[in-house]
Amino acid sequence: MKYDNLDKESVNRVQSTVEDNAKKIDEIVEGIYRPYCRDLDRYVKFVGECLKDGTNPPNNAELEDFCMNLSTYIYFASGMCEYLGIRDDISKALWKEMYNSKRSEKVTGTIDDKNSFAELASQQEQLTNICYNRAYRIVKAKIDSAQELLTSCKKVLSHRMQEMELTKLTK
Repeated sequence: MKYDNLDKESVNRVQSTVEDNAKKIDEIVEGIYRPYCRDLDRYVKFVGECLKDGTNPPNNAELEDFCMNLSTYIYFASGMCEYLGIRDDISKALWKEMYNSKRSEKVTGTIDDKNSFAELASQQEQLTNICYNRAYRIVKAKIDSAQELLTSCKKVLSHRMQEMELTKLTK
C-alpha cells in the first residue's frame, strides 16, 4: 500500500479527535475501576517504593508481610472484579437490547440499512459497555500483576530460607 497522497492534516485532525475522545473515555473507565482496586493499587505502590531502595532490600519479616498483605488485597480485589464483571454483563445486555430494539423499529430498508440504523442508535450503550469491559480487564490485569509480585516475593523468601538452612548445615 502506498501513501503518496497521504493528507497529514487530515490524519492529524483524526488523531486529535481520537485523543480527545480517548481522554473522555479514560476518565470514565478510571472512575469505574478505581474504587475496585484502590487498596491493591496503594499496597503495590508501597511495595514498589520499598523495592526501589537498593541499599536496604526488604528483610524476611517485610517479605512475609508483603506476602500476607498482597494475598489479602488480591482476595478482595478478585471479589470486587467479579462484581465489576456483573456490571460489564449488564451493560452488554443493555447495548444488545437497544440495538435489537432499534433494528426491529426500522421496518423498511435493506439489512445493512437496519444494521447501520441500530448501530448508530445504540452507540452510547456500546460505549458504556466498552468502558465497563475495559475497566474489568484493567482490574483483572492488576490482580494478575499483583499475583506475579506475590509469587516473586514468595520465591525470594523461599530462596533466603534455603540459604539460611545451608548456612546452618555448613557450620
